[in-house]
Amino acid sequence: MNDDATTVVADLEAGIGTLTRLDSAAVDATVVVVEPTLRSIDVARRAVAVADEQRQGRVVVVANKVSDGQDRARIEEAFEDRVLVVVPEDPAIDVADRLGVSPVDHEPQAPAVAALESLIDALGLASV
Repeated sequence: MNDDATTVVADLEAGIGTLTRLDSAAVDATVVVVEPTLRSIDVARRAVAVADEQRQGRVVVVANKVSDGQDRARIEEAFEDRVLVVVPEDPAIDVADRLGVSPVDHEPQAPAVAALESLIDALGLASV
């Protein structure tokens, strides 16, 4: 990515509706967030398929609120051919939310914050 590049991050509504309405190749990368539940995995699989079909750039899957090895294995199995960033269940995130502050400002060394910093690397973005 060159120094003149612009990065826009959009948080879309849950599900696949917005992805289906984007123009083909409208984005460089799609981040699909999945929790370790069967319902979430099912929706995330469909989102990945739509992003591929619509050619929405590289797809990175973020496994959110992973509490143990079983959670991780369930998501790794479902998305074995994808770049996967695992964000552990982390009480620091809940505390920051209750305080109304960013987790990186509240507890920059928290495990979940470190995992999200690896997302920056997975997307090939310069650290902010």
